Amino acid sequence: MPDHVKRLLLVRHAATSATRAAAFPGDEPIEDGAAARAAAVGALAPSGGSVVCSPALRCRQTAEAAGLAFVTDPRLAESDFGAWAGRSLADVHGSDPAAVAAWMSDPTAAPHGGESLTDFSARVGEWLDEQARADAGTTLAITHGGVVKAAVVHALGAPLEAFWRVDVAPLTATELHAHDGRWTVTRVNCPVEAADEHPSAFAGRSGAAA
Repeated sequence: MPDHVKRLLLVRHAATSATRAAAFPGDEPIEDGAAARAAAVGALAPSGGSVVCSPALRCRQTAEAAGLAFVTDPRLAESDFGAWAGRSLADVHGSDPAAVAAWMSDPTAAPHGGESLTDFSARVGEWLDEQARADAGTTLAITHGGVVKAAVVHALGAPLEAFWRVDVAPLTATELHAHDGRWTVTRVNCPVEAADEHPSAFAGRSGAAA
């Protein structure tokens, strides 16, 4: 990869109780045993690059389990789910299906009292645009599924409705490259263990592109 390209690795945090329950997250820790798997994230750390992390506990614990030194950026936080935080999607849908339908069909809706998809995506997009203008090299970001999905949609210039069609599992990496301020989506939802098991799966791993 040319050395004038900005490379961004977006890693979703390790699994939590909310992840397993398909619940809207609060600020819960990673689940028991997840730290061992999270250690694989360390193989993606850019030598001479930077590591940035959502301020959420689950993201900081993922970075710490990987032995990474990082700075936090609030723009990498998950969407604010307001009154739905801690509740499962099935529970919310059972009590107020109209609110869930509105939330999933109207990007400007925020029936939970938190952020709308429009506002959330604008926040992530601002950060991504800043990254595209940054110096060449590699940035590793430990963040959330929603942030990764919003970043992919923004990078592609796709409509916000495409947000619901991107899959991002815990401890997977999504790779974006920016050249002259324009993003290319290189890979999505790739298990971080591939960095150890199949080094060629991540071009420029361990800072070769930093």
